[in-house]
Parts: sequence; C-alpha cells; structure tokens
Amino acid sequence: MSSDLRQAVRTAHRVVVKVGSSSLTHGGGGLDAEAVAGLSDVLAQRRLAGSDVVLVSSGAIAAGLAPLGLASRPRDLATQQAAASVGQGALVAAYSAAFARHALVVGQVLLTSDDVTRRGHYTNAKRTFERLFAMGAVPVVNENDTVATHEIRFGDNDRLAALVAHLINADALVLLSDVDALYDGPPSREGTRRIGEVLDDKQLDEIEIGGTGSGVGTGGMATKVEAARIATGAGITTVLTSAPNAAAALAGDAVGTVFAPHRRTRRARHLWLAHATTPRGRLVLDDGAVAAVTQRGKSLLPAGIRSVAGKFDTGDAVDLCDLEGNVVARGLVNYDFHDLPLLLGRGTKELAATLGPEYEREVIHRDDLVVLRKATR
Repeated sequence: MSSDLRQAVRTAHRVVVKVGSSSLTHGGGGLDAEAVAGLSDVLAQRRLAGSDVVLVSSGAIAAGLAPLGLASRPRDLATQQAAASVGQGALVAAYSAAFARHALVVGQVLLTSDDVTRRGHYTNAKRTFERLFAMGAVPVVNENDTVATHEIRFGDNDRLAALVAHLINADALVLLSDVDALYDGPPSREGTRRIGEVLDDKQLDEIEIGGTGSGVGTGGMATKVEAARIATGAGITTVLTSAPNAAAALAGDAVGTVFAPHRRTRRARHLWLAHATTPRGRLVLDDGAVAAVTQRGKSLLPAGIRSVAGKFDTGDAVDLCDLEGNVVARGLVNYDFHDLPLLLGRGTKELAATLGPEYEREVIHRDDLVVLRKATR
C-alpha cells in the first residue's frame, strides 16, 4: 500500500507543498536565504516537469521580527499584523528571486478563512489559482496576517494548506516542518518508532500526538495531523516530513509519513463547514434533536433547542451541542441571536400561525449542517 501511495505523490499533476516558519528562518527571526533557495529549487524542478505547484509558505511574521527589532514572535494581534506587513514583502521577494533563476514567476495569494468559506470569495480564489496555473506561474500562498482578525483567521497554515489543496482539486499535499515524520510518541523518547503510513483515522487514535510548534511558528504536530485528516477526507494523498526531505517526498521515496486518502469523501460544503468555519455561537439540543441531526440526517427545528449562546447573524456558523456540552455538529443558522431565543421549544407551524409564514422554516437546513460526532445514546 505504501508504495502505491507514494507513487501517487510522485505522479501527482497538481501538488500543494506547505512549509513552516522554523524551516525558513533563523532562530531569532529573519529569513534563511539558503533554505528558501533550496526549497524553491526543488519546487521549480517539479513545476518545469509539468506539474501545477502551489507553495503555502509561513514565515511572514518571523521574517518581520528582526527588521522591527523584535526579539520573539509578538502575542498581540496588532504587532503580529505589523510584523507580517514588513515580513511578507521580504518573503515574496526572496521567492521571486529564487524562482527567477529557473525562469519562473511567482504570484502572491493572501487568504483569510472567508475566502474559502463564502461562496463568492471561494469562486474568486479558485479562478485566480487556475489563471496562475494557465500562465505558468507558481502561486505562493499565506494567510493574510496583515488584515485578518481573530474571527477570520485560519489559525495555522497547515489547515490553510489542506483547504487550498481541496480548493484547487490537488492530487497530493506535502507538509514540511522541522520534524521528519509522525512518530508513535515523542521522537526524543527511547524506543519511539516512525510511522511510515497511516491508512485510516482509527490508526491515529492510538498515537500520542503532541507539540505546539517552534518559537516563530504557530503549528505543531497536532495541527499537521489535523491538516492530513482534512486533506485525506477530501481524497488527497498527504505526506508529512521535514523540509530537507522535500525532494525525496515529491519523488515518492520512503521518507516521512504518508496518509492514505479516504475512499468516501465529504461533500465540499460539508468539508468547509467542518474545517474552515469559525463558530459564532452554540445551540444546546435535547436528546431527540441530537439524534435527529446526527443519526437520521434531519434539519434542526426550533422545538429541539434548549438554549442559545453567542452573538451571531443569519448565515453564520454555530456549533450544535448535546445536553452535556459536547459539540456534535456545525451548521449555518437561519436566524440571528436576537430572534432565535424567542422560538425555542415551539413547532414551525405554531410559529407560522402566530408570527407569520416566514417563521415556518428550519433553524438549520440539513444541507447546511455537518455532523462532527455521532450521538452515543
């Protein structure tokens, strides 16, 4: 199985490669020119061999630390945005120069979560990628850190890379970091073994996954495994390894960890809801409503909702919880937080009779709802 999976990466026509900040920068911030050039050479060769290549690159904030006199990654959003503003230009300039040595042009694509969750934005982003491919360019993607707020952030570029891979219908995703593979425990612990392949999500439940990332980045092993789950859930073969192994991973060599794509993939809309949306509120459901939405594929009606929390508008994502507070589903709500509490526990026909026909509708339609956890009772 492993050789077949790696062959799929070697022959992939469209591939997304993600690299983390720690693989591109010096310890205290500032770009490592040799690392940037080395990775660019590998990706340029793949592009010149005929594949469409997208590079999702962290490093903008880290690259802005030294020029601004910052000793470490700032914690407040405003300073992060300032560092990204300075560092993003340096990052793209470095890639432009490196790819130019191969007569290739790079195109900068900065995204927020809205760009892959809101349909109009999604279509525009997809169109941009397709045109860049048609013109022979290499898209270099990063989160738009200079303007993204906490509410519209991806949170890490691993998740962004997986969603971009889905957006462009990629055949393979390669996640590069400072760790060479997934292990069955902390790599520093004696007796820990490298996991060569992950065939399904159940296998991951038996693995001790930890790590919170480097001092200049935001991701750790947990975010990379989550990114692999997203990508494989969309049918995309994924490899996790270290940046020095980039060429070997793309060549299909037995490096890192390869994740097998799922045979049954989620619908695109459900994938976005599960992984690309930020919930603005929580609806607590009674047992009957939980069973209806998680087991019987029903829409959520007002009668099954016990309580409402958060401030959300019509069309926002909200989490659906059972009576113990466990999140069981997520969906796009048809009412705002002002109106919904007045409807709880009431049937739609009763609401239509007393409030008007526009109230005879679901709180969340089943087409706008994704199950995250099956009911256990």
